[in-house]
Amino acid sequence: MPAAPASSSTGRYSVFAIAREAMRLHTGWKRAWASPEPRKKYQVIIVGAGGHGLATAYYLGKNFGITDVAVLEKGWLGGGNTGRNTTIIRSNYLQDPSAAIYDKALKLYENLSQDLNYNIMFSPRGLLMLAQTEHEVRGYKRTAYANQLQGVATEWITPKRIKEMLPIINIDGPRYPVLGGLYQERGGTARHDAVAWGYARACSAMGMHIIQNCEVTGVETAGGKVVAVNTGKGRIECDKLALIAAGHSSVLAEMAGFRLPIESLALQALVSEPIKPCCDLVIMANTVHGYLSQSDKGEMVIGGGTDGFNNYTQRGSWHHVEETVRALIETFPMLSRLKMLRQWGGIVDMTGDRSPILSTTPVGNIFVNCGWGTGGFKAIPGSGWAMAELVAKGQPGPLAADFGLNRFAEGRFIDESVAAGVAH
Repeated sequence: MPAAPASSSTGRYSVFAIAREAMRLHTGWKRAWASPEPRKKYQVIIVGAGGHGLATAYYLGKNFGITDVAVLEKGWLGGGNTGRNTTIIRSNYLQDPSAAIYDKALKLYENLSQDLNYNIMFSPRGLLMLAQTEHEVRGYKRTAYANQLQGVATEWITPKRIKEMLPIINIDGPRYPVLGGLYQERGGTARHDAVAWGYARACSAMGMHIIQNCEVTGVETAGGKVVAVNTGKGRIECDKLALIAAGHSSVLAEMAGFRLPIESLALQALVSEPIKPCCDLVIMANTVHGYLSQSDKGEMVIGGGTDGFNNYTQRGSWHHVEETVRALIETFPMLSRLKMLRQWGGIVDMTGDRSPILSTTPVGNIFVNCGWGTGGFKAIPGSGWAMAELVAKGQPGPLAADFGLNRFAEGRFIDESVAAGVAH
């Protein structure tokens, strides 16, 4: 398969480039990616310049040599869920298809900074899923056994070891005692903006067009196939169309004349004021539906569950903050002394089995990548890799084969909601 160019119009980033620019007062840096006007036609149009859309474009170019690509974004690059999540990366899923695509993503994340020549700040600090009920103990032990068969390195650890790894935790809470945990040493976090920016820079270097502030308002079809999209910047023809717009994918699908089995809900998160380092793991407490990590700046990054009703808001709400923090404080008492710095929401796309859709559609040459729910960020490289193969070949490869739309009609659910208790 053809490889991406070794260098870009922006030049390679390196210690030598920094030294060179320092000598000329940093006047030689170029824009990381271009902002062109759209052409009349492209071989492939991707709707959605978030992580999944940009990764798809990148691997179309790198793996298949397809560079006549436009990535359309109604807002700004990475301004949707890619820039609004809590950056958790893991691959310890129960079901085989899930473990395969998420572990592919994790393996790509491990070398993504070198691949893109852009520091995505990947931090494999370890991820710990707390078991606080007997049901979770059984479920996580089952997952650990399944992961062994899948070749995904995870382990079940005791409360004593958890306390040694994380001194701030209270393992003897009256309502939610810590009974053990599922630990993945390779799990961690990355910088969400850097992931989007790195992919965008690499796509632009291959000659692809990233067009921001270009909302798709309609999809034109003829003879059962897509022919063009209508946008705020005019009509643009295409041979193939990939819809990769998270919670708005169903809106785009309706424009094309079909429906998707997804619901759109807000997922909320918040950060505290910065404090000294005290938590060098990513913690998931699914019984209380809260998760926790500490950023490089010292902020405690806290997330919760989705809203209980369909909506497209990107704001936080006080009752959700109270529910999430109230439950976490029992397990992490030190949180009670912190002030909230900011809160926000993102629009997640939830399927009935809490697993994604990477699929052909009833309209010819339209492909869809959605349904990642609350677990989209961790999947970005694997999702882009699998979606690029689907778009290039017109049929799914091994990673995407089980995630087709037809599984809902055939009852072949990939049920991660029951397996994991949560899909973060």
